[in-house]
Amino acid sequence: MMLKFRLTIVQFLEFFIWGAWLISFGNYMSHLGMGDKIGTLFATAGIASFIMPTIVGIIADRWVNSERLFGLLHLLGACCLFMASRATDFPSLYLFMFLNALFFMPTIGLSYSICYSVMAKNNMDTVREFPPIRVWGTVGFIVAMWVVNLAGWGTSSHQLLLASGTALFLALYAFTLPPSPPTRAQKGSSLMSTLGLDALVLLKEKRMAIFFLFAVLLGVCLQITNSYGSTFINSFAAQYPGSFAVKYNNIFLSISQISEALFILAIPFFLRRFGIKIVMLMSLCAWMLRFGLFGIGDPGAGMAWLTLSMIVYGMAFDFFNISGSLFIERETPAKFRASAQGMLMMVTNGLGAILGNYGAEMVINRFVNNTASSGWPTAWFIFAAYALVIAIAFAVFFRYKHERELKG
Repeated sequence: MMLKFRLTIVQFLEFFIWGAWLISFGNYMSHLGMGDKIGTLFATAGIASFIMPTIVGIIADRWVNSERLFGLLHLLGACCLFMASRATDFPSLYLFMFLNALFFMPTIGLSYSICYSVMAKNNMDTVREFPPIRVWGTVGFIVAMWVVNLAGWGTSSHQLLLASGTALFLALYAFTLPPSPPTRAQKGSSLMSTLGLDALVLLKEKRMAIFFLFAVLLGVCLQITNSYGSTFINSFAAQYPGSFAVKYNNIFLSISQISEALFILAIPFFLRRFGIKIVMLMSLCAWMLRFGLFGIGDPGAGMAWLTLSMIVYGMAFDFFNISGSLFIERETPAKFRASAQGMLMMVTNGLGAILGNYGAEMVINRFVNNTASSGWPTAWFIFAAYALVIAIAFAVFFRYKHERELKG
């Protein structure tokens, strides 16, 4: 029981750090007069996700205990967040937040591997016992959002100081965790295998190539509302100054994370009932609704539409990520599965997120006046149209029968 509690603390703090700034940072940048660069800065997470997990994974597999590497990365991240809190110009802010992304993004995977390693050594059932531990990560993310909102730090550098202090604490805590030594790569492993790129051979198969193409296109959607959601809601401050959504911006947006946690529990039912392809198609349609409901909603008479958009986020975010991961688990040879799962993360949270943040920045800077709510509906409808086109194309070109899934 004590071991599960210690691992729960790891997951809670890991995502508390991220939640302390991720959702509210757009407002902070707008407050600094950098609202036109939000997409550029948020793309740093995509760049880091594309290159760092593989490098850090090699280090953890060959030379350094995972818990020590985890602690070191959070220590460096804490320093970067502290320096970012003192930055007042965009080049400095970008530099320190980019460095923070390089250090933080690989710690997500490391936090999982540490839990798996410790649980395996203690004969714990990871399939049954890890999900209740991991859900506390989502709770930590939500709690951080609430703390920042209730403390009035949505447009303040204090959100970065909170994240920095938490990262420092987690770094020190990591060094007290049970050891997770390197597994050591097998002798004779190819460079492609070492880099986790041996799954590229799967792209020779048409259906797998189509799947990864749509994973990139879906990844474009993943971070747009995280990057711009708080800025969008705050644009109604003059029109609806007393609205709950405006006054408690982060708390209102946290409904999305609560929905995410709940929809995870619904995935087994939907997969059994409809199959992987339909569930992934539901995700794409949910993204269309997420953006479209933002376009017609507001904190006044349109509050119901905004709330519904928060609710469908759980389906949008979870259904493709998890069902896509299961598709790879079922459809790839065992020797490629780990690499294929890593490649899925690279193309969705890496390449897709990079394209999405830069693309969203171009659209929003073209149509939106950041000092008012005018122009936002046009931007959201453009994103909704994009999701609709991708959903139609996915339904037409991705072939996967539910009957095959049931047999598998």
